[in-house]
Amino acid sequence: MALGAILDAGAPLDKILEGLKTLPLKGWDLRVERVRKGLIESTSVTVLADEHHPERRLADIELIISDSDLPEAVKTRSTKIFHLLAQVEAKVHGTRVDEVHFHEVGAVDSIIDIVGVVYALYLLGVREVYSSALPFSRGRVKTAHGELPVPAPATMELLCGIPTYPLDIDSELVTPTGAALLKGLAKSFGSPPPFTPKRVGYGAGKKDLPFPNVLRVVVGEMPDDIHLERERLTVIETNLDDMTGELVGFVVERLFEAGARDVWVTPAQMKKNRPAVVLSVLCDSETLPAALQILLRETTTLGVRVQEVERLCLPREFVEVETPYGVVKVKVAKLGNEIVNIAPEYEDCREVALKQKVPLKEVVALAIDAAHQKLQRRM
Repeated sequence: MALGAILDAGAPLDKILEGLKTLPLKGWDLRVERVRKGLIESTSVTVLADEHHPERRLADIELIISDSDLPEAVKTRSTKIFHLLAQVEAKVHGTRVDEVHFHEVGAVDSIIDIVGVVYALYLLGVREVYSSALPFSRGRVKTAHGELPVPAPATMELLCGIPTYPLDIDSELVTPTGAALLKGLAKSFGSPPPFTPKRVGYGAGKKDLPFPNVLRVVVGEMPDDIHLERERLTVIETNLDDMTGELVGFVVERLFEAGARDVWVTPAQMKKNRPAVVLSVLCDSETLPAALQILLRETTTLGVRVQEVERLCLPREFVEVETPYGVVKVKVAKLGNEIVNIAPEYEDCREVALKQKVPLKEVVALAIDAAHQKLQRRM
């Protein structure tokens, strides 16, 4: 479906074939045709291959990709996707990554499908990929390992950390290959960043479903003046009106130790005129379970509020600068090519100030000045 949608959006079939034919694989071809799914006309792509599901290891597939004449960026991204598949297969089957035998995804058609999608995006000049939340369906599917529940175990592992929505249908809507492609390519899941749509493509699925079984790809351009990084995070909040300041401070420390991105406390006035605080936690999906455990165990709350948020932030880098008192790490944030913020790391400055017995504010000022000079020399 993905390759069909990208072709429908304007990717050049002749160049895709030319590049894929450099893979050391024989006995395959692409059948591309226009079909209707419901009321939507779309592009169907079928990989015609002589072999039937041979067992290949990750090293075999890495060698196939590396021996091609495809661009290095395509090789790197394609290999990354197969690494994701190998990691989840190893976890599901309780083995090592280098021992995993790929069945369906090791066949010629799956290799062509995955590498073809990566190469098609490369030829279109797509720099960033964003995805909507993925459907979570039910049912059973037949595989080389027998009949398995939907989502299949490997798919379920790949879906961890990706937002989903329930869809009441007995059919596999997200395959391991599709999940790996999105997890390996998508920068975020949910709402897209601000952009101007330019081309739309529809790729046809093989199944007939109660709704048009198509994948839509939208190719667009982001405004030149917006260069923000986007990520999906979670905010957890709870109101506390019967805890001392010492206990709240202890909880804040525990949350940071657990990996919270940020924690803050806001004064509040609750019913019966009781003074209280709102304890808020910003965290990613991996930290969410630990943060919830801390809040429910360490505070007096009986429940919390949870909401998913999108954070837009400036791209940043760290540079080390030399001050008269020692080396300090500095965070540099940019808006496009313009440096808009320089922030010395507090712990570095604190350590230098205590060691040299000088004011902290002096170390901070010297670090900022040294960073400006270092960055100007680089420009």
